[in-house]
Amino acid sequence: MEIRMGSLVRDARDAAGTAIIIDVFRAFTTAAIAFERGAAQITLVAEAEDALELHRGGVGDLLMGEVDGKRPDGFDFGNSPYEISRADVTGKSLVQSTRAGTVGVAAAANADVIYLGSFVVAQATADAIRRQRPDVVSIVAMGDQGRVRSDEDEQCGLYLRNIIEGRRPDFGAVKSLIMAGGATQKFFDVQQPQYHPEDVELALEVDRYDFAMRISRENGLLVARKQALRRYVL
Repeated sequence: MEIRMGSLVRDARDAAGTAIIIDVFRAFTTAAIAFERGAAQITLVAEAEDALELHRGGVGDLLMGEVDGKRPDGFDFGNSPYEISRADVTGKSLVQSTRAGTVGVAAAANADVIYLGSFVVAQATADAIRRQRPDVVSIVAMGDQGRVRSDEDEQCGLYLRNIIEGRRPDFGAVKSLIMAGGATQKFFDVQQPQYHPEDVELALEVDRYDFAMRISRENGLLVARKQALRRYVL
């Protein structure tokens, strides 16, 4: 198995084989919590206006996402793990739009299989890939708006590579690096209330969920669903 490491939209476009598109703060932590809260599926759309248009056309029961960290007009939820953790979305179909994770998934058109990556589903995602045994795995850290690398996504990529290859990193050390990172500080800035400190806490609960999140291409849409599985045993 060849594992290729990449960053940002440019490398998402080059992703081949099985891709893991990473967005820790916050899209794919939010998506995982939405599934845990009962969501049936999540349709990923890069642009907020496209999400609204799809919704007006009958796609999705609820909208969640962000533009510059804020919930867009007409959306039900922001792109916040904390906000969605307090919602009941049982049986609901969601449409999610963000400027990093969902853009990366849309860009990864050449990948055969796409998983959504974050710490809360790291081990389950690694297990799914190890069982699949693809020739090529492309791990892409999407960073800040898909344009600037961020510590949390880069560290998540390295963490995933290690556990896919059978090693067990010290997550405490990984967490310390992320907490010191520049992208983390906005969650503790009272001038930016759209970012909740609880978002960081939830995003760094490693292996909290025992499912992966796999993308299907359906009628031109990118649809994520839970892929539940037992833990891989060496």
